[in-house]
Amino acid sequence: MKGERFCARNQVLTKNRLYHAGADFWLPFCSPALSGILNSGLSRIFVINPDMDGETVSKKLIIKFLNGSECQGHLFQPFDPEGAGVEIFRPGEDRPISYPFEAICFVKLFDDPDQDVRVNSVIEDLRTATGEAFRLLVNREERFSKGVFAYPEAPGADFSRIFFTRRGLNIKRLDRPLGEVLLQQGAVDENTLHSALEFQEQLRRRRLGELLREQNNLTQETVETALTNAEKAGRCPPRYRVGDILIDAGLVTRKQVEEVRARQDSEKHKRLGTIMVERGWISEDQLLNALARKFGLRVIDLDDIQIAPEVMRLISRELVERMQVLPIEATEHRLVVATSTPTDPTIGENLHFATNRRIELVVASPRKIEERINQLFYESDEKIEELIQDLDGLDVEVVEEKEQDRITETDSKVINLVNKILLDGFRKGVSDIHFEPEMGQLPLIVRYRKDGECFTAHKIAALYKAAIISRIKIIARLDIAERRRPQSGKILLKQGKERIEYRVEITPTIGGQEDAVLRILNASRILSLEQLGVSQRNHDRFRALIKKPYGIILCVGPTGSGKTTTLHSAIAEINTGNRKIWTAEDPVEITQRGLRQVQVNTKIGFTFEEALRSFLRADPDVIMIGEMRDVITAKAAIAASLTGHLVFSTLHTNNAPETIVRLIEMGEDPINFADAMLGIIAQRLVRRLCTQCKVPYHPNPEEYEQLVESYGREYFERHGMPAYDDKLLLQRAKGCPACDGFGYSGRIAIQELLVNSPAVRLAIRQRSGADIIEQVARDEGMVTLRQDGIEKVFHGITDFNQVNMVCL
Repeated sequence: MKGERFCARNQVLTKNRLYHAGADFWLPFCSPALSGILNSGLSRIFVINPDMDGETVSKKLIIKFLNGSECQGHLFQPFDPEGAGVEIFRPGEDRPISYPFEAICFVKLFDDPDQDVRVNSVIEDLRTATGEAFRLLVNREERFSKGVFAYPEAPGADFSRIFFTRRGLNIKRLDRPLGEVLLQQGAVDENTLHSALEFQEQLRRRRLGELLREQNNLTQETVETALTNAEKAGRCPPRYRVGDILIDAGLVTRKQVEEVRARQDSEKHKRLGTIMVERGWISEDQLLNALARKFGLRVIDLDDIQIAPEVMRLISRELVERMQVLPIEATEHRLVVATSTPTDPTIGENLHFATNRRIELVVASPRKIEERINQLFYESDEKIEELIQDLDGLDVEVVEEKEQDRITETDSKVINLVNKILLDGFRKGVSDIHFEPEMGQLPLIVRYRKDGECFTAHKIAALYKAAIISRIKIIARLDIAERRRPQSGKILLKQGKERIEYRVEITPTIGGQEDAVLRILNASRILSLEQLGVSQRNHDRFRALIKKPYGIILCVGPTGSGKTTTLHSAIAEINTGNRKIWTAEDPVEITQRGLRQVQVNTKIGFTFEEALRSFLRADPDVIMIGEMRDVITAKAAIAASLTGHLVFSTLHTNNAPETIVRLIEMGEDPINFADAMLGIIAQRLVRRLCTQCKVPYHPNPEEYEQLVESYGREYFERHGMPAYDDKLLLQRAKGCPACDGFGYSGRIAIQELLVNSPAVRLAIRQRSGADIIEQVARDEGMVTLRQDGIEKVFHGITDFNQVNMVCL
């Protein structure tokens, strides 16, 4: 073995000398130390024999430098496309030599790639900085910060792959046009792409006068008259500006001209993807996926990502907000950053300079990036000032039922801030406002619930936490000294002629904090059955039920599914003045003229049962019981329906057939209930697609089959659901200012209506299970919750994801 060389990691043994980390150790080949090295279990040893002229078991390569010279050798370390360069052994040299990527044009490698190079690859004609031309396969998923790999187009080449450095090859030339990527992904067709490119070109050619005419509703004749008059008056120089002439003519203001000029400049540089999203030709997700494919990046969902605080500290807040980026994860030399604009080359460069780390970009939704930034950086005192700066002239008065002692330590800023938040929530149409103080010096989170989902509206500095909760307790007439037990109260605000009522619940939380949740009662309005979204099939059958002279109608579903709203809508249909209608609720959230409404109070023993007993002695025709909370109330309500009264009530069950089984298991007589029941309507609320921005699209066959299977193939055909063809269109969410970028606005009910019939009545008397009752009802025309939701998907009212969120 004399005369051979051994290399393991950063060790080199050449002739009688061991080289390790820059130090020379002389060892004879027959020494025990050498035997120890060879038997030490090293993971990799390269054996080089000078007599073989460089042909070894290590990886051979050829380096082409930017100055035009070449060298060849064998890898000393595995090739790292994200490293600083290449470290090789050259023939005749005793030690490895390092060459930085900054000096290299390309590296030819002679190895076996670990993957099928044709997957995700395209053929490109490449020209290097040194003048060579290649026709190679380029895999965009193998793009790195220092360069890109390419592969021979056909077998038989004298190399296995080439690594082109960024200096050796203009990497940007490998970027395919976005339109080509969208075509390949099937997001658009040729006609749509052609229309988008034409529209982009029109934006670039539009002149200032045309934009001013559109924005200010000026006719072409008016503009031409102004120009002619200016020319006659000698106020039209050879290189006149249309904007200045229209200002002189009094047709527009200078501010309008400046705004249009800014818009003109913006539209001239508007990117193709932005145009296609704005016009509804593709969705934001499709654009992100196309950009990620174009630049060889991965797409992430920020909802699934937890960002460690130490990672966030790697980039300053100013840089994060200005560039709209989010650091996701970090190592000692690498930082993963989410962006929605991978087309901006300055992002990676600026972040690399700021962090001194290699930047790996990933793609995420701009809305989710903005939401996460807002979550991570709460408002400072200056933000509080901004929040209340528009309160001047805001005539808000807290209406108190009794004279209340004033608290001298209450700050006017806190009073205005609380008023502002309460009024802001009402104006934005939210149902609940949540005040959630965090631990220690962390902020107070203010969250709104709208359309059934919570989102963070404000983050207020810790300095204001105790004062804000105390202020809420004061105006709700609660004990500010009691912080150990829950408290309930009510706030009434008056602005002008409008009165806004809030139901307040204070709950003690850990760390000596208190949460406050305010339900905006005025947000609950009486809606018609059509506004609720009741399908035509259910609408006709339900209206027939509520016009019956007696019996019981139940509305069932989980908390927050709109049961009370549905019952009030039903009662509004029969509230014509010729019936006496009593309601018992806890609390009374919706008021109607013509109803006699009662607020139960369990603290003094005034329960639903007590209210029902009183109603029966007060000459009722129709009775509504807010909730059948116990067996006694249920028996009393059913008994009332059997004695000539129409009774409405609610119950917390999952669906209509299960309600029957639940009542029988509670001890209700199945014979009495079978005779009393008119029908049961079960419901859920799903988010409605925004009518301003929802986008039609043609579903693929797999998506259509999923809808059919979820509906039930047998019933899909029986109910006459639409067949699959080229004209079939569904709707998807997009996002616009009208819906705050969410793509959804408002909610709609999906329902199943079980109507009593001789067959259903028989099943109840026989104490049949829920499955049997459901089958009987479906055979007689009942549509399940899921089926009603899928029908609304085909009508373009909601989407399948929303249905899946509320239905099993």
